[in-house]
Amino acid sequence: MNPLKMPASLLHGQADGCLSQWLSLLPAALPKAVLLDASSLREFDSSALAVLLGLRRVLSQKGSTLQVEGMTPRLRELANLYGVLGLLEEA
Repeated sequence: MNPLKMPASLLHGQADGCLSQWLSLLPAALPKAVLLDASSLREFDSSALAVLLGLRRVLSQKGSTLQVEGMTPRLRELANLYGVLGLLEEA
């Protein structure tokens, strides 16, 4: 499975669509870990964290994990501020 990719912009109005798109790309038989490339993300708000945590929850329910690669310092800082950095496993 190819890594899922964060868009360059992920704000509140785009959150539901982004999560829906990622879920539609997941294969029926999930790998042990799903990789998500966050390196393209430039413009975002806390909705980006909500989308990541939503994806993590769905994967967990299906017996898989989420691994995030390319987290920008700003995204890492925001996740730390909200106390969820530990929930986002870095690849």
